[in-house]
Order: sequence, then structure tokens, then C-alpha cells
Amino acid sequence: MSTTAFRRHLDLDPATVRQARTLARRAGRPIVKLARAHTTVSVERAVLRLAGLRGADPDGTPWVNRLVDAVRAEVGLEHGVALPVWSALARGDAEDLAALAQKASAGSVRFHLPEGAAARQAARSARRAVGAGVKAVDARRRERERLVRRWGDPRQQPWIYLIVATGDIHEDIPQAQAAAREGADVIAVIRSTGQSLLDFVPEGATREGYAGTYATQENFRLMRAALDDVSKELRRYVRLTNYASGLCMPEIATLAGLERLDMMLNDSMYGILFRDINPIRTFVDQRFSRQVHARAGIIINTGEDNYLTTADAVDAAHTVTVSQLLNEYFGKEAGLRDWQLGLGHAFEIDPERPESFRLELAHALLARELFPKAPLKWMPPTRHMDGDVFRGYLLDGFFNLAGVLTGQQILLVGMMTEAVVTPWLSDRDLALRNVRYVRSACGNLHEDFRPAPDGFIAQRARQVLGEAVDLLTRIGDDGLLDAIADGTFGLMRRPAAGGKGLDGVARKSSLYYNPATDLLEEVPA
Repeated sequence: MSTTAFRRHLDLDPATVRQARTLARRAGRPIVKLARAHTTVSVERAVLRLAGLRGADPDGTPWVNRLVDAVRAEVGLEHGVALPVWSALARGDAEDLAALAQKASAGSVRFHLPEGAAARQAARSARRAVGAGVKAVDARRRERERLVRRWGDPRQQPWIYLIVATGDIHEDIPQAQAAAREGADVIAVIRSTGQSLLDFVPEGATREGYAGTYATQENFRLMRAALDDVSKELRRYVRLTNYASGLCMPEIATLAGLERLDMMLNDSMYGILFRDINPIRTFVDQRFSRQVHARAGIIINTGEDNYLTTADAVDAAHTVTVSQLLNEYFGKEAGLRDWQLGLGHAFEIDPERPESFRLELAHALLARELFPKAPLKWMPPTRHMDGDVFRGYLLDGFFNLAGVLTGQQILLVGMMTEAVVTPWLSDRDLALRNVRYVRSACGNLHEDFRPAPDGFIAQRARQVLGEAVDLLTRIGDDGLLDAIADGTFGLMRRPAAGGKGLDGVARKSSLYYNPATDLLEEVPA
């Protein structure tokens, strides 16, 4: 994604900016070390998915779950599943992964950790099988690049990002195509509420979901094919996004890479703070998922906007900046490039507060100038939508104006009935008209927008950056896990030993082997 050329207007102190990034690295390195030292059930299931294992038993439990659970029960998770699984295949216990999973589920096969020549043979076989999946991800990335060259990108920025998720994938498809025809550049199919807490990925196309549609490989395939059809019709490539978070983050990231999704919501702390998923589980899973995203050429969207739904958007503005810096560090460490870092922030200051729009501009400009090469994702007002649709429509117009003025690249379309009811199709049409008008009328207005060097906006941005540096210093001294436990972000207190999914984490042994991480860290051919 090409980023909008944007002149620097805030006169941020370069030394302070460097200090902020140095402190983010200091805070993040122990987390990366922790992630490298552990694995999870979802990471190991993702390995099997890359090797081609699909399908589910009659009860709907995926075969990857059955196979990982069987290996874990007999050998433990700390060595990884690759060596025990491909050793069993080499012994002739089953002809392929699907048959092995079925036998394991029935208790008719035993696993052990191979040694010596048997271990080396199992490792070679596992690497070949998983390597075929990584090559498939590489092929889907090249396919996207070809289609973008053929059909082109949207002619204007910011890209218009619209949510379409009815719960029924077959209803989502015509609505998504209609939204693209009305100007949407990115279609987000958000997940059914609660899916992040499922420790399995449902199988097949789904027709029921609450406030969203289940993230499954078949749903991904169907929607990507439908958007390819409308991209060809419109002569511009329409992007598809979903969520890679929750207890199955690595698996969903893998499926997204295999089915050529273009963006994925993937925040380092969202699941910890807002779904009470164990912090260690989350950080291990997010590192692997971001390695997959990096390889697949997927743009991630982070979730800093969520902090401002629970904490005050002015008092907690610096926590958003801190999270953005941490997400940048974690993302780049996992292999993501600047153009893949869709860092998040939001238009959530109380509109009754004096100077609220100037404050919003200060925060948005700070993010834009701290991350000049990143395609920032700007989130619309939700917290202060009160059911007055006229006021809500005006707030969305101000949000759209702030996005254009500050050179945002990804603009989530706000609805005047946001956070009150599920929007009607007519609401979506009006919302798209709003953003299209502002984007067209303003054009490159950001070229003419120059806040006074010592004015309100510039001073507020420097204040927030200074507060972020102070907080990063404390986090570096105390540790990020302790900061999360203390309620630093979004006022949520999440201790490292608490939350869902900790039982699915294992510290790696000296014999641990995972061909996927080895392959993902290599430069693709």
C-alpha cells in the first residue's frame, strides 16, 4: 500500500521520538523472549493446517484439534507436534494426516518422541509437508499482486473500510458486493460475538452468527471469490478483512494466508484486555500469527481504539501512543513491514468537551507523524453516539474530515446509528455518501493544513508524546505483564497467571521442533 505523502507539521523533537521507540523495544524484548520460549495448542494446530489437515469429526470438532490433543496427552506439547506426528506416519500408522487424526481420535494409535535418525527423518518429512502450505501462502500473495496490477488500487485515499456481517455468509456476499459498488474499498466481515473464546475454528460455510459471521476457511474462500468478481467488474481490487485474534489467532491467520485475505485485525493486547485471554497465550499466538501475516503480505489492523471505549479519550491518549509503539515493535520483530502496520486510533473524545475537534486533530496528527510510512486505521465515534441520528451523522462528518485533514489511509465508515442498533442498509448508504462527499470535497486538503508551531494542536501532541515516554519508562522498569495486570491499558486488570487459555501454553523443551516457524523466518524464494 502506498502511503499518502504528508508534510511534518508538529515539530516533534526527534530525540524524544527516538527515545520513545527505544523504550518500546526495551518493554517489548522480554515479551518476545517469552513468546519464543513457549508454544500453544493453536500454534501447533496451525502447523497441521499448513500441512494440509482439514475437516472435522461428526460432532464438529476439527481434526487438527483431535490430533494435537492426542499428541499432547501422550507426549506433551513442549516438543511440538511435528516430530511425533510425522514419526507415526513414517512407521505406517496411517497413510496421511487425516487418517492419523481419525485413528488418534479413536485411541487406536500411539505417539512417541523419535530420536536419532528417526527424528531427523520425521523433521524432513514435516518440513516438506508444512513447506507446501507456506508455498501456497506465497502463491496467494503473488496472486494478489497480479490482480492489483491488473485491476488497480482505489484512486483516492483514505480507503473506505466498511463492515458487512449479517451472520449468514450467503447474505454477506451480495451485501458486500453492493457495498463495493457504492464505493467501499475494504470489506470487513467481523466475527460472530464470542468466537474469540472458542478454542477451535468451525468448519465449513456458516449461516448463523450473532453480530457477525463465523471466521472459517470456507467463509473466507466464498467471500474472497465474490469480491474478486466485483473487483473485475469495477476494475479496482476490493480488499477483504477479518479477525485474527482470540484463542485461535494462529490458525485464523494461517487460513487467511491460504485464502488470500488482505487485512486482518491483529492486536497484541486486545484479547488480553477485552476478552480476558491469558497474556502469555496471547503474546505467543500473536507472534506466530504476525509471522504468517508478514509472509502472506497481509496488512494488520491494531485495536487501540478499544481502549478509548473504556477509558477517557483525553486522559488516556498517551496509552494509545504507547500501544501503537509496542504494536510497531512486535510487528516488525515478527517480520511485518511498515506498509503492513495498520495501527489504530479513534475519534472518541466527548463532543461536549470544549476544543474536542482540535484535540482529535492533535491525536490523529501525532499518530500520522510518528508512523509516517504506516497505513493508519482511523476509527469512527461510537462511545458518544446517543441515538440522535442527526447529531451522529454530523459527528461522522467531523470524523471523516479529521481523517482527510491528517492523511489517514484506512477510514472505517461510521454510522449514525452506531452502537445503538444494527444499522439498516439505508444507514450504510447514507454513511457512504457522507465519507464520499468529504473525501471528494476536501481532496488533498491535508497539503494546506498547517497547525501553528506553538499552537494548541502542536502543544497537545507534544504533551501526549511526553506522557507516552513517561509511561514507557515505567513499563520498562516494571515489565509489560505487570503494567497489563495493573490496568494501564483500557482500565482492564489482567494478571499474567489469569485469563482463558493458559492451560494451552507449554514451555518449549530443548527438543522442540516446528518447521513452520523455521520456514516463516526464511526469505521467500
